[in-house]
Amino acid sequence: MTFDIWITYTLAASVILIIPGPTILLVISHSLTQGRTATLPLVVGVTLGDFVAMTLSLAGLGAILATSATLFLIMKWIGAAYLIYLGIRLWRSPVETMESLSIEQTNNAYSLFRSAFIVTMLNPKGIIFFVAFLPQFVNPLVDSSRQLLILGATFLILAAINATIYAVFAGKMRQLFVTHKTRLWFNRCGAVALVGAGVLTGAMRRSQ
Repeated sequence: MTFDIWITYTLAASVILIIPGPTILLVISHSLTQGRTATLPLVVGVTLGDFVAMTLSLAGLGAILATSATLFLIMKWIGAAYLIYLGIRLWRSPVETMESLSIEQTNNAYSLFRSAFIVTMLNPKGIIFFVAFLPQFVNPLVDSSRQLLILGATFLILAAINATIYAVFAGKMRQLFVTHKTRLWFNRCGAVALVGAGVLTGAMRRSQ
């Protein structure tokens, strides 16, 4: 794999990652409500979720999803239902004081990681993306394992950077608004974004 091919892949992957999807909407929603302490668990969850999705794709699950409408629907509806569940839970959650939020953030680190991991891993479009997009940059005349390792590591690094930027930006936006009313508004907007992402995921069509 030449440097030119790697640069082209990096630019293309960056553009795709920048476009907000269910994972990024989840990161933004939780960062707005939880603050900067949510950044690390969310980014780790997104990165590991992408790693599992990529591994399953390279192991052949992506090809199965691309041909099996039933399996695609199962994964799609599980992911959509989970996003909607998270949105409803965020809508119903009380708006705490800054002191109680600090305690809650510490206790919720695993919950944030788990949410980001599950949403990222269960995105069937992501798995199919790895199967359809990544192999286009692999030279079949050269050992593919090293190329896949480089391309896969590049994507994971880009995904982590992308999630970090969104999380930090959303966390800083949260610091600008400390009143009960504005935090309640953030909760409602985040909840609507998560439910909307769930609906969009449920409406997703299988790639042909």
